[in-house]
Amino acid sequence: MIQEYLHKAMAAAHYELLEDEEGFYGEISGAPGVWATGSTLETCRKELLDVLEEWVIVGIAMGHELPEFDGVTIKVKSVA
Repeated sequence: MIQEYLHKAMAAAHYELLEDEEGFYGEISGAPGVWATGSTLETCRKELLDVLEEWVIVGIAMGHELPEFDGVTIKVKSVA
């Protein structure tokens, strides 16, 4: 389930070629703070996936509600 969630989130990623610098910028709309840069598009994608994985782990650990991506979500139970 987590792999599918990561795959759907990465499919929603948006990438831009940086004009003033060499490299790429990527972000995932709906996932605040999930962004990355890289000298190549592939490097940027790999870094973005790393950031997304960490964001999901922290979100689960903290009991945050995670956004849905293309019909896939991760339900987090609050620990009381």
